[in-house]
Amino acid sequence: MPDYPLPAIALDQIADVGARHAICGLLNLVEELMTENRTLRAEVQRLRDENNRLKGEQGQPTIKANTKSTAPAGDHASERERRRPTPRQVSGTLQQITIDRTEVLPVDPTLLPPDAECKGHEPVVVQDVVFRTDNVLFQKEKWDSPAAGKSSLAPRPPGYEGEFGPGIKALTLVFSHAGQMSEPKILEVLRSVGVKISDGHLSNLLIKGQEPLHAEKAALVEAGLRSSPWQHTDDTATRVNGQNQHCHILCNPLSTAYTTLPGKDRLSVRDVLRNGRPRTFLLNDEALGSLARVNVSALTRQRLLQLPYDQVLDEPALLRLLAEHLAGVGAQQRKWIRDALAVAASHAQAEGPVVQFLVCDEAPQFTWLTEELGRCWGHEGRHYKQLDPYLPQHRQELERFLADFWAFYDVWLAYRQQPSAVERGHVEAAFDTLFARETGYARLDERIALTRGKKAHLVLVLTHPEIPLHNNPAELGARQRVRKRDVSFGPRTVEGVRAWETFMTLAATARKLGVSVYHYIHDRVSGRNRMLSLADLIAQEAQVLNLGASWTTPSPAPSTF
Repeated sequence: MPDYPLPAIALDQIADVGARHAICGLLNLVEELMTENRTLRAEVQRLRDENNRLKGEQGQPTIKANTKSTAPAGDHASERERRRPTPRQVSGTLQQITIDRTEVLPVDPTLLPPDAECKGHEPVVVQDVVFRTDNVLFQKEKWDSPAAGKSSLAPRPPGYEGEFGPGIKALTLVFSHAGQMSEPKILEVLRSVGVKISDGHLSNLLIKGQEPLHAEKAALVEAGLRSSPWQHTDDTATRVNGQNQHCHILCNPLSTAYTTLPGKDRLSVRDVLRNGRPRTFLLNDEALGSLARVNVSALTRQRLLQLPYDQVLDEPALLRLLAEHLAGVGAQQRKWIRDALAVAASHAQAEGPVVQFLVCDEAPQFTWLTEELGRCWGHEGRHYKQLDPYLPQHRQELERFLADFWAFYDVWLAYRQQPSAVERGHVEAAFDTLFARETGYARLDERIALTRGKKAHLVLVLTHPEIPLHNNPAELGARQRVRKRDVSFGPRTVEGVRAWETFMTLAATARKLGVSVYHYIHDRVSGRNRMLSLADLIAQEAQVLNLGASWTTPSPAPSTF
């Protein structure tokens, strides 16, 4: 069946209004039928492939059409549509290179003419690395004291505990978590230069004895939370010892943190925002009001009043009280109760850093946890890209709208650079105009109406211009975890989970702060500790950037799930 069996129809040239509306309705009906037809064809093909596989044959191969991407390498998927070619810029790389040694290269005198004179030297910089073993035989002095009845043995230098020195320890950690190499490949590289190491020993180097760095990760996350009242967040599926879990990404311009938890519900996200502090719950007016809005019955709310009022509870105490007073409540209502009491406790908390603003996608678990919630414009644009109209006029309407959508995105970017009260009114009016458009393409009009309904979460940059318009940092952080998962599948132990979290966090944050992750980890595993901690660097940079510049007064707490 050809893609465009019907020519484009100029509806605006049909004088009869009734006929124009009827034809428009018929075109949308054709569009719906073609969409359904495509869906059914894909399902039939999937069932055929599954039937063939059950018979021991192969399904139809998936062969994608050749496409030439116009986006620059490393582009953010959320912004690809709006990219424009930019002139290539040559950076001053040579000025950034540290010279480790200087070597004078003479000219062979036999090749010189008799009257040749030396005019100095012409510098040429060549970068190189040395990758070889540095095996050390330590001759440890041993002293015996017959009078004291004891022996004294010289200690090893810091970082040389065990069979391997700090160079190998740091390199394996960087290979695994910053370079995302699998353990077999790391072994292959190390053994190629003469390192004698077993599979098990490499695994131990990667996950065991890392308590100091786990503590640095916790401090880093705390500093990241304190550095800004707003954070990006996202999550991605992961496997732990063959079981499905979720890796949560929390980041801002100064830090990126990874946390692996069994769930991705609202309480799990709250755990991430509280940096693993014990859960707390609070029954108060806010919690009761929230439960009323999600239609928890009046009888259940009345029975809740048997719990301590305006008193912070820990999780064991809450579960005990719920079992005692609300034993017959269903699982969904019990979940709402725990969520409402947990969020009420978050809004009332005074200790620790408080996240006031989340930039995230539309997943429901992110709602209601913070004072304000910003939606990602990149995600919103993807909803329109997922439309696949069949009729040519519908394709034209979609292309026209997408062009205007990304042009409006540029308006947002310009406003963030120079916000003002006058421009704020212009931008908000432009939003109302764009998302009031009616195209006649029913699916597109429905999508536009849905965006219009999200206005409160899409225009928060008007009052907080420092907030990004997209959630790319969290998405890119999730992509790093996905690549790690593709290479190494997943950790199998609690120690492995902590190692993945810690070193991916250190590597991602070091990149943001312009710190060499290899030098940083080598500094720590060698015991030198000469480099400033990443947590301290975050605190210093936060004072310079002032990421919470627009938070002069707190906003009212949200009131709905």
